[in-house]
Amino acid sequence: MVSMQLSDHIGRVLAERYRLLAPIGAGSSALVFVADDTKLKRQVAVKVLHPALADDQQFLDRFRTEAQAAAQLNHPNVLAVYDWGDGDMPFIVTEFLPGGSLRSMLDRSSLTPSQVVLLGLDALKGLDYAHRQGLVHRDIKPGNLLFDAEGRLRIADFGLARALAEAGWTEPSGTMVGTARYASPEQARGEKVAEKSDIYALSLVLFEAITGEVPFSADTTVGTLMARVDQPLPEHEALGSLYEPLCQAAAPSADERFVAGEFGEALMIAAEDLPRPEPLPIAGAITYDSPRGGFEVDPDPTAIGGRPTGDEPELVLANRQPYVDPDLEDEPAGPRWPWMIFFALLAAGLGVAAWFIVSTSAGSTHEVPNLTGVEFEQALEQIADNDWDVRQNQARSDDVAGNAVIRTEPPAGTELDEGEIFKIWYSIGPSLVTLPAPIAGTAVSEVERRLAEIGLTLGERTPELNDEVAAELVVRFDTSGTQVELGSAVDVIVSEGPAPVEIPTGLRGESCDAATETLEDLRLQVECIPAYSDDVPAGRIMSVTPQMGNVVPVGTLVQLEESQGPEPIAVPDVIGRSVTEANARLREAGFDCAEVDGPIGGIVFGQIPLAGESVVPATCIELSSR
Repeated sequence: MVSMQLSDHIGRVLAERYRLLAPIGAGSSALVFVADDTKLKRQVAVKVLHPALADDQQFLDRFRTEAQAAAQLNHPNVLAVYDWGDGDMPFIVTEFLPGGSLRSMLDRSSLTPSQVVLLGLDALKGLDYAHRQGLVHRDIKPGNLLFDAEGRLRIADFGLARALAEAGWTEPSGTMVGTARYASPEQARGEKVAEKSDIYALSLVLFEAITGEVPFSADTTVGTLMARVDQPLPEHEALGSLYEPLCQAAAPSADERFVAGEFGEALMIAAEDLPRPEPLPIAGAITYDSPRGGFEVDPDPTAIGGRPTGDEPELVLANRQPYVDPDLEDEPAGPRWPWMIFFALLAAGLGVAAWFIVSTSAGSTHEVPNLTGVEFEQALEQIADNDWDVRQNQARSDDVAGNAVIRTEPPAGTELDEGEIFKIWYSIGPSLVTLPAPIAGTAVSEVERRLAEIGLTLGERTPELNDEVAAELVVRFDTSGTQVELGSAVDVIVSEGPAPVEIPTGLRGESCDAATETLEDLRLQVECIPAYSDDVPAGRIMSVTPQMGNVVPVGTLVQLEESQGPEPIAVPDVIGRSVTEANARLREAGFDCAEVDGPIGGIVFGQIPLAGESVVPATCIELSSR
């Protein structure tokens, strides 16, 4: 079995590419290392997951899906995922951040409200972007909020929380407490987790960053989770004007919470009267002299930032293009200090750009062609000789086909110098639509109607035996997630009812009560039918219909023939006959036993049972003669 000892992994090379140099985090589900990417000559962070997960097929399937989705995220406030592996030791490779985590920052001291607004806005930009891509984080906490050397925040572990939550393995007791402190009430109740669950968690993180306390914390996981159900965020004097937006973001009902953009706007309004923030206390670098020494190990395995010293190679983002935030140019300016900082930085950037333009010679210009609707690869070929600095961006579009260009900046017809930035957006498909829920036990026609209301169609119907959902009703959607592209055909699983059952053998000779109990446990209906038998004792099963060993649908009626013993027969009238004649008449009727009270040669004047009574053949007839 693969070891989970930190020292055993130093120097190990994963996927013939990533050489593990030093540990920067350790926990129950993962070990985290700074590593050398020997192919691209850069430092990366590698999270090595617990080897027990390699045997969990459900986890591996979810891990692949979530890792692929996370690798598609391209935003300055979301940690870049470069690579992953799912062999005997699952791992995920991300960009390496030397600034550490918010957890390590808060372990040293709390932050001012102004500083918290800054990091909150960064986190909300990342969440807003991810939520628009259909991803929910599920585990926002200080250990998953990381910083680069300049103090920019990144959100780590998109998708991993869901994969671990659906894994079949069991973590050591107590490992849930850290995550539970930031869980939403709907998570505490075991309900569906959605985007506003992340908003709730971030509100608690920001509360802790200012006050040094996590609201609703208790001594146990259950106590921690239950303490927040139906409870508003407690007040704290250190929060000041930030209490109102934090309180609404942490509302017990998800319907009352902000979405990410609304939360950010509320924070900026509340920050109008706050002083200019001091720089975040990013920890200084830590040196290490060899692959086995000089690193502090963060107990939070999600904190995949670290702080090595020395020359750090330039990060080359594999399969990731520079991100341009489309909202920056559209947001209004105002007197709020976050925007004053932005415009000051913008002015400094313009000054540098002006110096660059003056100090360099102008190149040739080219007219921007109309690329809208053109296949992305063809569009790149058309502009390949223009020597522009091409910035590629992905977006969803309901009007432009997948992999076709949506728009460019500058637009078509503009003259653009060589070396200038040219931004191009191409479609990765229609916008995402959340599937309706719940649908288990719903008629196919009703599910089809609900899908049509949100721009989807009903796809293939796959039958499935199901013990819980009645036949011909929908069991679930046959999809890998809760969101699909607009216009998609959505496949469903339709119940065929419970699996058929076998009528047990060995029922013959049992009592009807015992056989009934056995069959009803199999969810079969039972009818006991009385019948006469000369061979089977009374009260015992003679025959079973359908036959024993047959496989029948649940609910099938099984008929049990229950012996009543031999069939009764009528006693003949033998009064007035000689004893000899009476005995012969009785044997002819089926009675083999007769007792005579009187002379054997006499005439019968009395009989018991009386003539005409029905009795079983074994009955002995008493005759009186004289």
